[in-house]
Amino acid sequence: MGCLFCDIAGGRHDAHLIYEDDSHIAILDKYPIQPGHSLVIPREHHEKIIDVPEEGVSSLFTKVPMLARAILKATGADGFNIGQNNGKAANQIIPHVHVHIIPRYEKLSNPWKRRMIATDEELRELAGRIRKFVSSA
Repeated sequence: MGCLFCDIAGGRHDAHLIYEDDSHIAILDKYPIQPGHSLVIPREHHEKIIDVPEEGVSSLFTKVPMLARAILKATGADGFNIGQNNGKAANQIIPHVHVHIIPRYEKLSNPWKRRMIATDEELRELAGRIRKFVSSA
């Protein structure tokens, strides 16, 4: 089975293109959370952000501010969220790295899922466990 985003980047599948260069495309999300919801997609196929070389991650994220500014101006949005999902458990639907730019509007609701409340001890313990792996990641 092929990759939808590779097909879009290769011109084999239609999408509402808002930006392209030699290494990236940006399209409007077909199922937007809010009007103007867009995806920034590298042309090179990688399933998760941890599969992308550091320079590729850097290049991908350098496109986000320019596109977010354009989306804000075009939509009149009051703010925006940036999202990047990795794996099915994280709600990644298309297994090709991409960044969501989701405009937000003060007049529309901005629902967030219920958040957990962690104790300082839980946070201290978890931070310590994560620090042990940072240098080896």
